[in-house]
Amino acid sequence: MLKSVKQKLGVRRNQSRKHDDKGSSGMSTSNKPLLPVLNESNAYFAYAEPLPTFRDVPSGERQILFVKKLHLCSFTFEFNDATKSVREKEIKRQTLLELVDYVNQGQGKFGEAMYEDIVFMLSHNLFRTLPPGRSSIENEMFDPEEEEPTLEPAWPHLQIVYEFLLRYIVSEDTEAKVARKYIDQRFVLKLLDLFDSEDPRERDYLKTILHRIYGKFMMHRPYIRKSINNIFYRFIFEFERHNGIAELLEILGSIINGFALPLKEEHKVFLVKCLIPLHKPKCVSIYHQPLSYCVTQFVEKDPKLADVVLKGLLKYWPLTNSQKEVLFLGELEEILEFTQSTEFRKIMKTMFTVLGRCLKSSHFQVAERALFLWNNDYVVSMIAQNKETVLPIIFSALESNSRNHWNAAVHGLTCNVRKMFIDMDKGLWDKCLAEYEETQSAKPGKTIARKKDWERLEQQAKNAT
Repeated sequence: MLKSVKQKLGVRRNQSRKHDDKGSSGMSTSNKPLLPVLNESNAYFAYAEPLPTFRDVPSGERQILFVKKLHLCSFTFEFNDATKSVREKEIKRQTLLELVDYVNQGQGKFGEAMYEDIVFMLSHNLFRTLPPGRSSIENEMFDPEEEEPTLEPAWPHLQIVYEFLLRYIVSEDTEAKVARKYIDQRFVLKLLDLFDSEDPRERDYLKTILHRIYGKFMMHRPYIRKSINNIFYRFIFEFERHNGIAELLEILGSIINGFALPLKEEHKVFLVKCLIPLHKPKCVSIYHQPLSYCVTQFVEKDPKLADVVLKGLLKYWPLTNSQKEVLFLGELEEILEFTQSTEFRKIMKTMFTVLGRCLKSSHFQVAERALFLWNNDYVVSMIAQNKETVLPIIFSALESNSRNHWNAAVHGLTCNVRKMFIDMDKGLWDKCLAEYEETQSAKPGKTIARKKDWERLEQQAKNAT
């Protein structure tokens, strides 16, 4: 009976593929149907006679009706023209809502034949070619925080299809051992491709669905992590353009939170080769919050990783982007809260050299955020333990701010930090002050000597010609 339903709806499947045919996942696809194009050009016949509702048929016939509705919803429509196929679009929308309601109510276990029909409908609606990305020049000029994204015109149908997929995944009637034949690696990879959609509504659904798949289909977990890694690699080292980095990082934040201790080597490699380099792209501000959460999770689970993380953060520290500097300073503080004294001492010279530049930055937000580190009691306790090393590195920045910085808030915070160091060790402060004054008094002489050297070199060059 199911076969006759498919034929009536004009759905033709080609199952003549050879048994050695492999999909992108490396799994046999000999049982996978080729997907015909079910669009509005051949949809009129299928929609000519409306199907009854589930309430109008006996309970024993509802699964057959469910399959009919699945295939009816496999037809897709063009949404750029709102005047075309209005009746058919509305019938499909109502039918999709009925399918969602059917799955929600839990009508009993899905038969294996139905799993194929479900994936058939999902594939026809969801898996499509996304609009081409911007050129390198357009991408350089595009500001995702200011410009509006391109919304998906087919969203009135797509939203319900995504809702159906979500309900299908979480349903107790969906058996993972059977469904994994159809919600396979190939299906997961196509879902991951859709994360590049510009429509934030679609990415939000995808985030929830992929997270649920990760939780239910344990056999797919390594593949999902590996595929996300590959997306990150292409983003970092090739294009620096992908719309779904933030959503993928949000999924990973939850995954990392569930990592067992001790951390596996592959997870540490992911931290070093993916998460830390993600600080490099110019557009890091778009996804920095979930990125920072992922990185901090690693350090919280294994404090010994603080050394690696801090070195990586300092490696990609921005020199000309004040907005990024403020973000990095916030992330630095979060990491320091989980850093032990051993790791702190390994990195403190490099770290406070960078912080010294931030302290005397002419951009008041950068200087202010750097000074806020001294409001953190744990960070101050670590600095106090290593004050003989830290203070000489940042002393000139503190003294310069207290005498010359243009911003009143930065000047006030600097005075508070100076007082804190004086209270810690007055002798050390006086020693640093004496060295600073000596250096400052020697500067005019060095400037004059440098000027004379240049004059001498210029004269030698003239004589040589």
